[in-house]
Amino acid sequence: MRRALLTGAASGLVAGIAVHLAERGFEITLTYRNTSPQSTLAAIEKTGAKAQAVRIDFSSDERSIETQLHALVREHGPFDTLVHGVGPIVVKRFARLTMDDYREMFDGNVRSTVLAARAVLPGMREAKFGRIVVFGMNGSSETRPYRGFTLHQAAKSAVVAFARCLAVEEARNGITVNIVEPGDIRQKEITRAQARELAGPAPCGRPGSYQDVADVVEFLVAHERDFITGTVIGVTGGLTEADERNASGP
Repeated sequence: MRRALLTGAASGLVAGIAVHLAERGFEITLTYRNTSPQSTLAAIEKTGAKAQAVRIDFSSDERSIETQLHALVREHGPFDTLVHGVGPIVVKRFARLTMDDYREMFDGNVRSTVLAARAVLPGMREAKFGRIVVFGMNGSSETRPYRGFTLHQAAKSAVVAFARCLAVEEARNGITVNIVEPGDIRQKEITRAQARELAGPAPCGRPGSYQDVADVVEFLVAHERDFITGTVIGVTGGLTEADERNASGP
């Protein structure tokens, strides 16, 4: 039985990924902060898979997060798969950003990734098998600049650098670490069929869906996917720009 930990999976893209993996036979443990996980748990239970949810606020103090993650792994692990979906976003011109925004971006994206990886890696090393997937942002692997994304893109680029270095270090232990860069997927709960009925800004002409991202995650966490690690896969429909609607103003 494969066991997967998905962080920030009460709603949105990672909730859809959780259900997708449950349909493939994974036992699911998800973390949440404020959004109730009940609808996601109900959807997983419909697949016949076992699931549980644990509240962890990745914006709280480091010691508290480590203690909670340790307890989660002890009770529900060990995990052979980590899909780390925690990653807040602030889209704002630098002139209007604050140091609170800075802490939210780097603690919420970089520190959370480090802490989640530290929690699951001992069990993966012991088993000589593990799959870790983290999320960048469109262009974060290239430090591609977008107006309004100074701190968010910087944090996501740091996540990519951390993940790729970790992939090199853990490869001998049978552990892969890969990065998915979703495009501008605003309607995070629609299916691929629903997305194909809509117009979108990507060159492919439609918006993305959680299923588009879940397919890539499923591919990366497969048992036989041991030769793909440290890679970045964009799920963007060909989109190379960022949406600046929330970054207007001087």
